[in-house]
Amino acid sequence: MEKILEMRHVTKRFPGVVALDDISIEVNKGEVMAICGENGAGKSTLMNVLSGKYDCSQYEGEIYVEGKKMNFTSVAASKAAGIEMVYQELNVLYDSSVAENIFVGSLPSRHGVVDYKKLYEQTETALQYIGLEVSPKMIASRLNSGQLQMMSIVRAVVNSPKILVFDEPTSALSSQETEKLMQLIKTLKSQGVTCLFISHKLDEVFGIADRVVVMRDGKFVSCHDIKDVTEDSLISDMVGRQLGKMYPERSYTPQEEVFRVEHLTVPHPTIQGRNIVDDIDFTLHKGEILGIGGLVGAGRSEAMMAIFGADHRAGVHRDIFLNGKKIKIQSPHDAVGAGIGFITEERKLTGFIPNFSIAWNLTLADLKKLPVRFGICMDHEAERELAQEMFIEMNIKAPSIDTVILNLSGGNQQKVLLGKWLITKPEILIMDEPTKGIDVGAKAEFYKIMDRLTKEGVSIIMISSDMAELISMSDRCLVLGDGKIKAELSGIDLTQDNVLRNAI
Repeated sequence: MEKILEMRHVTKRFPGVVALDDISIEVNKGEVMAICGENGAGKSTLMNVLSGKYDCSQYEGEIYVEGKKMNFTSVAASKAAGIEMVYQELNVLYDSSVAENIFVGSLPSRHGVVDYKKLYEQTETALQYIGLEVSPKMIASRLNSGQLQMMSIVRAVVNSPKILVFDEPTSALSSQETEKLMQLIKTLKSQGVTCLFISHKLDEVFGIADRVVVMRDGKFVSCHDIKDVTEDSLISDMVGRQLGKMYPERSYTPQEEVFRVEHLTVPHPTIQGRNIVDDIDFTLHKGEILGIGGLVGAGRSEAMMAIFGADHRAGVHRDIFLNGKKIKIQSPHDAVGAGIGFITEERKLTGFIPNFSIAWNLTLADLKKLPVRFGICMDHEAERELAQEMFIEMNIKAPSIDTVILNLSGGNQQKVLLGKWLITKPEILIMDEPTKGIDVGAKAEFYKIMDRLTKEGVSIIMISSDMAELISMSDRCLVLGDGKIKAELSGIDLTQDNVLRNAI
């Protein structure tokens, strides 16, 4: 087969760590190559080298595209060579239209002025091609996370790339959107486009890839035709050991009610006069994992944000009872004071402060336990001791607690977020897509921690679009749809068919 890409002996160093250690891969024209590995394995770093995010002077090694040596000095240089990348983290102009986001940098013009008629026509064609049903004129901030990711994919596709890199593209997508993406990749492959596909979702890897490369700790481990590997052998290559059972065996016996929400109502974010969550009630029991299922857009995140006091819009209403006593939550500060923690879905937007260290982010939610003045911790030694204990407990892979959190892999960032809330010793922990963008090894760690927390008396509300996770980890599951609780499932009734049937 004709080779389109070679990356030879690529080594990339960051302060205190070798992120890529002599990596070499070859990719054939028109194939789909999956790249797998745990968080921190170096997958995204390798693709950032390819995309020109790292200047050629910042790494060792060589890149060849169609046999020609490339020395990319910028993302623009990589794009000029026919390489496009869809990043895991959204890169969006939120105050601009869908059309402007898709054609940013290449807006059609006439006499030096943007030709909006042509722009909207081109955007409509592109949206129809991928199956994204939104208006080209819609402001991006009104889209949900799945629609924003699909928009980012359209932006890459319209540039007619030779090589298209997908970095965890389905982490924010619904099952229907994921199916559209899989079909798009098959279409692109038939047109001779080469796709590099990073994913932790092994069902997607086995469903779309021709070959799979495994990386671990910045090193190349293996490359196989997808037909020659099994899920177990692939996981073994990724983690360097037999992982064992992914999910802990839970046998929950219902205990006393610790948390109750009544008359929860949240206005729809874009449709005036309609509620995305409409007067719902639910309870949570001590040591229970209460799953929240439903389609993207069913109001799951909006409901939890309202409970946590993070939604102050007119029309939001909820009555909250903790251990039988009605409590008033008007802000996240009130929620934290009441013993409620919340791991949000979008960690970069609402989870941490990007340019702060691991230590600062770990202690951010519990500064009240440390001497402070003007919001600044004055007892830095106590803060560092607290952070160091959680750093070790969460097995965060980083040189030290002084490492800036933005320099961590997604999985290790998520560990910091969980550790941040564990420091507060919450009674109620809300987790919105807790393993989004997390590798199989880190997922297994998270599930063990969740199981341990519930045995210690913590009660968890878990929103999840991962059906296996929802079914395996939930003691009870509420399915949201059309603003209501469509079903409450547990035991033998908690199945994928029942969740999907009630979600639609």
